[in-house]
Amino acid sequence: MRITLLVVGKTTDPHFAACIEEYARRIRHYLPFDVEVIPELRNTKSLSEEQQKEKEADLLLKTFQPGDHIVLLDEHGREYRSMEFATWMEKKMAAGLKRLVFTVGGPYGFSPRVHAAASEKISLSRMTFSHQMVRLIFVEQIYRAQTILHHEPYHHE
Repeated sequence: MRITLLVVGKTTDPHFAACIEEYARRIRHYLPFDVEVIPELRNTKSLSEEQQKEKEADLLLKTFQPGDHIVLLDEHGREYRSMEFATWMEKKMAAGLKRLVFTVGGPYGFSPRVHAAASEKISLSRMTFSHQMVRLIFVEQIYRAQTILHHEPYHHE
């Protein structure tokens, strides 16, 4: 199974980018992993929030492949503790999925079309984080889940 983190807009902070790449490298020790970036929309001042979400939806939906298991990182999704997330990942890995796609939307979230395409939604917290931070926090959680599943001494509970 391949895991993809699909994000709208590049990571602009070089410190976050370096940390994200470090965790991506660590994840690749366990399974195929990549970060795909959908270009951020340009000239959005004349667009409403809904119009921006729809334009982003066009780009996201083109990226999804048949057979993808799409998981939105969304504030209304299910929250997991790290051990629970590891168990969830283990079940997905055992299910024989071709590609598990975790998706981070733009600043206004996802359009109804993207919600309709998704299989699940996960929330990292009831708090709000910047999109830059979400990427880093989430790749660390994927890495943490892998260390839990491999009984390695990274996670302490």
